Amino acid sequence: MKFNNAFRNDAIAKVTGRAKYADDYKLPNMLYAVPLHSQVASAIINNIDSTEALKQKGVVAVYTAKDIPGNIKYGQIIMDCPTLVNKRIRSAGDVLALIVAETREIAISALPLIKVELSELPAVFDPEEAIKENSPIVNPDFGSNICNYHKVRTGDIDRGEKEADLIIEQEFNTSRVEHSYLEPETALCFLRQDGVLEVLGSMQHPFSTRRFVASTLGCKLSEVEVKNIPMGGGFGGKDDTAALVCARAALCAYLTKRPVKLTYTREMSMQESYKRHPYKLQYKMGLKNNGKIVFMKVRIVADGGAYCSVTPWVTWRSTVQSCGCYEVPNVQSDVYGVYTNNIFSGAFRGFGSPQVNFAIEQLVEMAAERLNMDATELRKINMVHQDSVTITQQKLNNHTVSLNQVMESVLTEIDYANKVKKCSFGKPEIEDWYGIGYAICYRGVSLGAEGTDMNSAIINIQPDGSVLLETGVHENGQGAQSAMILIASEELGIPKELIRYRLPSTSNIPDGGSTVASRGTIMGGSSVINAAKIIKERLCAGVEKTYNITDCTYKDGSVYSAQGNVIADYFEAVRLCYEHQIYPYAFGVFSAPPISWDENTGHGNAYFSWIYSCQAVELKVNNRTGKITLMNLVAAHDIGKAINPALLEGQIYGGMAMGAGYALYENFPLINGKPQVSNFNKYYVLRSTDLPEMTAIIIENSDPNSPSKTKGIGEPALEITAPAIANALYRATGKRFTDLPMAQQVKDYVQGRQK
Repeated sequence: MKFNNAFRNDAIAKVTGRAKYADDYKLPNMLYAVPLHSQVASAIINNIDSTEALKQKGVVAVYTAKDIPGNIKYGQIIMDCPTLVNKRIRSAGDVLALIVAETREIAISALPLIKVELSELPAVFDPEEAIKENSPIVNPDFGSNICNYHKVRTGDIDRGEKEADLIIEQEFNTSRVEHSYLEPETALCFLRQDGVLEVLGSMQHPFSTRRFVASTLGCKLSEVEVKNIPMGGGFGGKDDTAALVCARAALCAYLTKRPVKLTYTREMSMQESYKRHPYKLQYKMGLKNNGKIVFMKVRIVADGGAYCSVTPWVTWRSTVQSCGCYEVPNVQSDVYGVYTNNIFSGAFRGFGSPQVNFAIEQLVEMAAERLNMDATELRKINMVHQDSVTITQQKLNNHTVSLNQVMESVLTEIDYANKVKKCSFGKPEIEDWYGIGYAICYRGVSLGAEGTDMNSAIINIQPDGSVLLETGVHENGQGAQSAMILIASEELGIPKELIRYRLPSTSNIPDGGSTVASRGTIMGGSSVINAAKIIKERLCAGVEKTYNITDCTYKDGSVYSAQGNVIADYFEAVRLCYEHQIYPYAFGVFSAPPISWDENTGHGNAYFSWIYSCQAVELKVNNRTGKITLMNLVAAHDIGKAINPALLEGQIYGGMAMGAGYALYENFPLINGKPQVSNFNKYYVLRSTDLPEMTAIIIENSDPNSPSKTKGIGEPALEITAPAIANALYRATGKRFTDLPMAQQVKDYVQGRQK
């Protein structure tokens, strides 16, 4: 791994410990709240008795659902997730009560004294069982265990089956995965003198949090202010659960009229927080003898758990990308999000793409083997290219389709053509089996039809020329602030040292949506550019008014006359603006280009642009122990325009590491809906010692659909690591592994061969 010089505006604060996270904040007279979690997955609450807990010295209050003054339930799509359970327990992670005390230790010690009387109910934990006719209904108000259903119907599936010379059918299964962020959920809430309830918390979506807090308290949005503060990792996991934690702390602060902090332990976080959706994927694919895919029939069942969260959006992306980055003329794709009594599933880095890519990129290699074709050639025959039409009937003609470019760059870098000849395929005489594999994909940019997609930025130039910059993008630790500063610096032609990123709050800037879907740089950066364009006009206006001229232009830090002469530099232009009461202040907005979607057919221009990616891996497997050693990882991504290359590379390395953990080790087991792990002593995430050499190749084809010319990298970085590893494992062992995670399966296979 080689890094270029990086710009990181918050680096010194973080490495010196000056950066303050939510749990670092302490206020006078502060109380501490602790949640009481359900230990059963399905039940009716008959009574909650807090008498004994309230007798304990230092215990201030115990709150239940009856103490909530506003709405009890929360949801981004369906309002079905309770802040505190009112009557019906639906998962072994539901919060039944909150205990508030003078210290956190007192609150924790008093938890066992809260007595809960329950009547357990039948439960369902398998999504396939859940959709059967006589299964227990998880959400009685909804009336069905099918949370959502999406489909694609393209061409004639029956005709495609008749045309096929080869038909392959295969089932794949992916695992439930913990986000594993460094910082567990934390919130500190307090009532200000002006009556506004202020929220400091570890979250990815301040505006969603504000909506939920206001709804819980039954107050106006203007009476809640959520502050944007540094966050210790999210990966999609600091949305719904984080909002719930903030709402609970806000409730306690509102009722006690004192500051309240609610900080989760790792055990609390793992028990309650939503996970990556486990998928069951059934594929049937037909091809001609020349390698051309003629049809795909897809059925996907996603375990959404007890609450809806963003399951309809996650599964929608899976639907759009259900046939991978390939031209398929005949498609029948059916995707279900299903309620169960498991811990609910929600947003997770990749958002429905890693699961389908794991299946498709193995399926095409299985087909190539059956047809006695080179897998790369089969991919080239079928991959999307310039002016291709996707399975949703979107024509790829408004940006550079670079799939072959990214694939070839990876294959060249890793020397795939020569190394693939050295694969072991489980030969017993070889001690360390060698394998190499790769995968390709495309990913729709930003939210698409998942939601309204817009953002805003404020540029406020001070009289001395220094700049205050603010956007609707949240800093998750990925370097979003730094990217915004660099974009503003380039657009205004001024040193980045002049620009200070001001942490926004929900009271200062409009709702820019959650910082998810790799949309931060696209949406926030484009808003910054649009704000900078207004600033340039104002700087020109100040100069024009001073010299009684017109048609000035601003570029590279100076104002030019119509004749091309420099009239004023940046600082002089700022001075003249203030002199003439022309404030160099701008509010810029960027809305995503139009998209379209027809839910009845699964047709439409699902995304305004696409990201193209390829990853390859080399590994070895010991033929006695089954130990897997990653030797090399190479990735290429077309990200549009690279704003901060070093941080971009870092995101790719981090994504590959997370993707490798997903491929090999990570699984969050449940028995009867109850978590079987509660910390990282039993939940294995990749260590630094597990990581090989990694290479990131940045492909830049500037995207014409956004002013920033960027696309994104947060999610593409991990989406195809798992299928690349699966393909490498097949070439090492001679066995195809179609379920995640794979490391234990490999060990079992190797040891089984020895018997």
